[in-house]
Amino acid sequence: MLFGGTMDAKDRALLVLLQQDATQAYAALGEAVGLSAGAVHERVRKLRERGVIRRTMVDVDPVAAGRGVLAFVLVRADAWMGGSAVREALAAEPAIEEAHVIAGAAALLVKVRTSSTAALQEVLRQIYEVPGVSSTEAIVVLETFFERSVDPQEVHDA
Repeated sequence: MLFGGTMDAKDRALLVLLQQDATQAYAALGEAVGLSAGAVHERVRKLRERGVIRRTMVDVDPVAAGRGVLAFVLVRADAWMGGSAVREALAAEPAIEEAHVIAGAAALLVKVRTSSTAALQEVLRQIYEVPGVSSTEAIVVLETFFERSVDPQEVHDA
């Protein structure tokens, strides 16, 4: 890692490898990028400190885990929806994976995964209970071609 917190080619290579399998030993990562295990450990620690690596997690197949219904919900409102009360209300619903304040006709875009359309309907009811919500439009996904995470090779330092 270069001085000043910018990422170099080795940091980007480490991120690629960690995205493929975050359980790899530092020694194996080091061998792959030409560094010692200690140097890899230090780089990963700094990437975490800087927030480049936000968390390490297991990638669970939602269909295999019983959450085969995916929907994106546009939420329209008659009040500002960017406050902490709205954030907390949406975060309290486990089926809501993401919530974004957006510009346009809708105020929020919410990503929901449920076990059935009946469960999706219940989540929509919960969203309607959030003060200020005036309507929702659920877009149910029939097939996902792909999902991707950030490509470290495409990251540019700010």
